[in-house]
Amino acid sequence: MVIGVCFVVLAVIITAGLNGNDPQPVGLVALLFATIGYSGFKLIRSALALRPQAVSIDDTGLWLRNSAGQNVIRWDILVGVAVHWSETDRGVRQYSIELCPGGPIDRDDPVLWGLVRDEEPIHPGLPRLRYRFATTGEYARYREPLVEAIRKYVPHLWLGEAQREPGHCGSPDHEGHRERTAGTVR
Repeated sequence: MVIGVCFVVLAVIITAGLNGNDPQPVGLVALLFATIGYSGFKLIRSALALRPQAVSIDDTGLWLRNSAGQNVIRWDILVGVAVHWSETDRGVRQYSIELCPGGPIDRDDPVLWGLVRDEEPIHPGLPRLRYRFATTGEYARYREPLVEAIRKYVPHLWLGEAQREPGHCGSPDHEGHRERTAGTVR
């Protein structure tokens, strides 16, 4: 990032002639390198963030593996599972698998905390805290196989599919998670 900023400043100085010389269009080359460097940095960072994520389903539950480790959302703690969907302003559907536990959950579990959402219950009697596994973007192609597997293993927990408000997937409580886990090693 620092090198990219230096290239941008250098490009402006050379192109505008602020270095005491005549303006030089070669400064645009430095600007091009800065843009490519920043884009490459963002692509590599995104790829590394997604690389270790894996999801699988078996008779125990829904397993999630990421850079923090591996954990399972066990079927025997759940009281309901549903699929929610919403449409973006561009008409693209976003899907999520909602996993509703019957009791308290660790909202700061190192592996699962990113799935925890605190919202109004899906149905009366269900908890506010639940796990939301978004199946959008690169995970969209896995939605149907995941739903089929869930319905195979726990058909009695199936609550159906429902439309939600646009952008329902939201994001995890990053700030709350940092505050709750500050200074702790898990």
